[in-house]
Amino acid sequence: MKLDILAFGAHPDDVELGCGATIAKEISLGKKVGIVDLTRGELGTRGSADLRDEEAKKSAEILGVSVRENLGFSDGFFKNDKEHQLVIIKMIRKYRPEIVLCNAIDDRHIDHGKGSKLVSDACFLSGLLKIETKVNDKLQEKWRPNNVYHYIQWKNINPDFVVDVTGFIEKKVDSILAYSSQFFDPKSNEPETPITSKNFLDSITYRAKDLGRIIGVEYAEGFTSERFVAVKNLDKLF
Repeated sequence: MKLDILAFGAHPDDVELGCGATIAKEISLGKKVGIVDLTRGELGTRGSADLRDEEAKKSAEILGVSVRENLGFSDGFFKNDKEHQLVIIKMIRKYRPEIVLCNAIDDRHIDHGKGSKLVSDACFLSGLLKIETKVNDKLQEKWRPNNVYHYIQWKNINPDFVVDVTGFIEKKVDSILAYSSQFFDPKSNEPETPITSKNFLDSITYRAKDLGRIIGVEYAEGFTSERFVAVKNLDKLF
């Protein structure tokens, strides 16, 4: 299956938190979008890996993505090395996306920046003819995405561009709340974490609203780019 957009996250829920509204909007425009989670989030303070699997499946259904896969890398301990790069290269060549979305270039959780660089490096390597990968004993063709963008997570990184996601923030929030074990729940008896507070849950909306305010729309999500952001002509900007 060829996808238009392939979004990677170090953990289940990274993609939803970082760019869930953008994904929902692109799908509404007819784009085929997939999600690949690097780990099962097994080191998360709350819940379990099995529960996160179920929550990720439910969230994917809410967003309407075409496919979701989990690579089963070791949460907290995966590396940006040849072994891990080759697994991601296989995913890129399998789905042949025009655009790849990946973790923030720098963030509070060490897996986010590490996952960001791992996927970015694999995107480049995937375009090299002499790197051979096989799936079911069939040689894959080389493929390099046209663009690699990084969504913004915990830290307030200045975006290189923002996407108007007015009308899609509710679906983003719904997809996040599918991870009921991970976020604000006043009835939960599990330990508190930085993402279980009411303030963090509210920040999903108010951060999008603030970015929207700056560009003159209701809600927006920000991204950083690995190269200059180009437009065909000036009237494409708003």
